[in-house]
Amino acid sequence: MEMGRVISIKRILLRQGIVPALLCLSFLAGCSQQPEEKPVDYFELVRPEFTGQLAYETTDFVEDYWRVVGNTGFNKTIHLIADSLKAAGYVLEEKAKTGDRFTYRIEKRAMSRQTWEPVSASLQIVGQEMPLLLSQTNRNMTYLNSASTPKEGIKAEVVWVKSVEDMESASMKGKVVFAEMSARKLYKNAVKNGAIGILTYDNPGYLQPEKNTTSIQFRSLPSQYDSDFWGIALSYEAKEKLVAQLKTGTTEVLVKIETKRYPSEELTIVADIKGSELPNERLVYSAHVQEPGANDNATGVGTQLEMAKTAAKLFGENKIAFKRTMTFLWGDEIVSTNRYIEENPERAKGIKWGISLDMVGENTAITGGTFLIEKMPDPSAIWTRGNDKHSEWGGDVLNLEDMKPHYLNDFITSTFKEQGEFANWVVETNPFEGGSDHTPFLRADIPGLLLWHFTDQFYHTDNDRIDKVSQETMKNVGTAALVSGLTLVNSSTAFALEQISLLEQKAIDRLQTEFQLSVNAIKNGNAIENEKAILEAWEDWYVKAISTTSDVVSKSNGDIKDAIKESQSRVSLKSQELIKKLKTSSKN
Repeated sequence: MEMGRVISIKRILLRQGIVPALLCLSFLAGCSQQPEEKPVDYFELVRPEFTGQLAYETTDFVEDYWRVVGNTGFNKTIHLIADSLKAAGYVLEEKAKTGDRFTYRIEKRAMSRQTWEPVSASLQIVGQEMPLLLSQTNRNMTYLNSASTPKEGIKAEVVWVKSVEDMESASMKGKVVFAEMSARKLYKNAVKNGAIGILTYDNPGYLQPEKNTTSIQFRSLPSQYDSDFWGIALSYEAKEKLVAQLKTGTTEVLVKIETKRYPSEELTIVADIKGSELPNERLVYSAHVQEPGANDNATGVGTQLEMAKTAAKLFGENKIAFKRTMTFLWGDEIVSTNRYIEENPERAKGIKWGISLDMVGENTAITGGTFLIEKMPDPSAIWTRGNDKHSEWGGDVLNLEDMKPHYLNDFITSTFKEQGEFANWVVETNPFEGGSDHTPFLRADIPGLLLWHFTDQFYHTDNDRIDKVSQETMKNVGTAALVSGLTLVNSSTAFALEQISLLEQKAIDRLQTEFQLSVNAIKNGNAIENEKAILEAWEDWYVKAISTTSDVVSKSNGDIKDAIKESQSRVSLKSQELIKKLKTSSKN
């Protein structure tokens, strides 16, 4: 019997719950594979337990605070997580006994800069009765790192800078500078020329500012300790009112700001479920605490916490096992994840997968957009066409050397699609763009991807509050993310075979799709060599991705080696066939 046929039989038997060891027959001479347990249906176990209630309640608590590393809201969030983990059965690491499998720790580090938090703020055009902005309704109005004004406020003339070129000639000393541009362009010039503060408007189009007229997207100044400089970001409505007043002549504003700047410490919380067989190999989930919104990223914090609690409950009921270690990390975006990887090289060697939860609880009927899985770099981040689309966040065009072939893309996508079909929930993907906790994994050559939503018309604005959050969405994301993680940490031969099969089918589907796109592109004048390069890039990506399935089994596993070679061969043959057809079609 040919090897391809053997592999097909294995797949059929696996789907029926029959152990692969039954295939150790005469046609597989030398087969030494040990029997495996019947595959566990993790969806069946997780779905009844993961309700989204803890995720939602945690989000509701966390989003009350304007969170930045070291401040009150950030630290209260860390301690809330710690209390919830303890209640779920996790033991503080320093008090843990040798046999304790569920532990957590709070890492404390000195901060080289002071932390910051807003208290109150108001902006009023002198001569007008009603304030232009109040922090009670626009909590993002005060720039991060702004100083306080005197208690009675500061009254000053507004200088309207209409372009970068105008900055050099504008008289700013002792005045407030207003511009419709980013603070990065304005700040240094304003400070250098003696301005006391800035007013800016810079809301991108995807926020639909003319519809969401009161939204303010949060902004920041560089860290400053001795300076009295401050900044206020404007909503579309406030900007229009200010511009109308400025057009009438000299305009003064009264600004009152109260903020806190004080020494603090950076807190990171890490929870581990220790693996029983391969404890040094691990999956790391990461959710950042800082940023002031509900969806961004209180939902990631809450969803990940309920995942940790659900995992503990199922283990305590002897329904699941952990062959490898599962780690949950909460901290400062990118910084904490990057440190977790870099500060312990030996630990980092064992990180097999990284999954970032960022903006995972959206009520898309209100916020817009959809749930997305941001893939590891594949050729869609070089040639973005067909059904592949970047989000409004956008991404740079990558190069072939930036590719990260791995089974994680298609495994995670297929798992989430299964939950999507079950719950009538839309799951999409986007090419790699970066900007969250998945990037440190990728920089360290660790497979990592992002779970998120976009477009969100309230992204980074003070309208990103609990009323934009969906418990049902967090339930779906958390369920699929935990099922994915349980499958990965317990993966072995059966998983590898399933992924080889999945990847081969996905590769052939992708090659077919790209072939048709290339046929149309050539008809529209594109060079055949360019189109051939696209097909070859996808072939190369999937051939290499198929080879990564061996990372969950012994290096000596002959069945997996043979399965990989046969699958790779079929993918390459399909690619060659389509490239040949492409050349033929281009001549007609």
